Amino acid sequence: MSEFLSRLRAIVETYLAHEAESDEWLPVLTWQIDQQHALDSRDTYPGHVTTSAILLSPDGTETLLIDHKTLKRWLQPGGHYEPAETFWLSARREAEEETGLSAPPLHPWHGKADRPFLIDSHAVPGKASRGERPHLHHDLQFLFVADPASPLVAQLEEVSAARWHGIAALEEVTPRGLKRLKRLGLVK
Repeated sequence: MSEFLSRLRAIVETYLAHEAESDEWLPVLTWQIDQQHALDSRDTYPGHVTTSAILLSPDGTETLLIDHKTLKRWLQPGGHYEPAETFWLSARREAEEETGLSAPPLHPWHGKADRPFLIDSHAVPGKASRGERPHLHHDLQFLFVADPASPLVAQLEEVSAARWHGIAALEEVTPRGLKRLKRLGLVK
């Protein structure tokens, strides 16, 4: 098993044992790990790993979202996994690239561990211009803190805009994530 898959397996097993709710069992992701699929490649089907950043204001009242050009909706910054020492660093790199923020810190909830706040396997439509068919993104979501007064510069190749929204906007982006944030008292 590759080093990437070994790291991923450990993170998924820990997540399922300690963070996941009773209806989260991630069957396709765990099957793909068992089958030793190259989950770090966007060419792997039926799914592959992505990382994303749920960016929160220090007071937990706002979240920073990007307007995704392809999907035409507001989402948390993120994208296909790119090699990094930790999965959270891959998520932070996406946040930096798509918003222009500089090294937003990992939220204290993580305890400085490479511990996803949420793992969300979801269907994406694919993109015909890239030869992509519909598939799954196994998204490892991490929490970060950023100052809403920080200047934002959207990466215009993939993002139409980057903007702070009230925390309720996460209901349309990551409803399970918002529910968990509220349950843990991390947002207002």
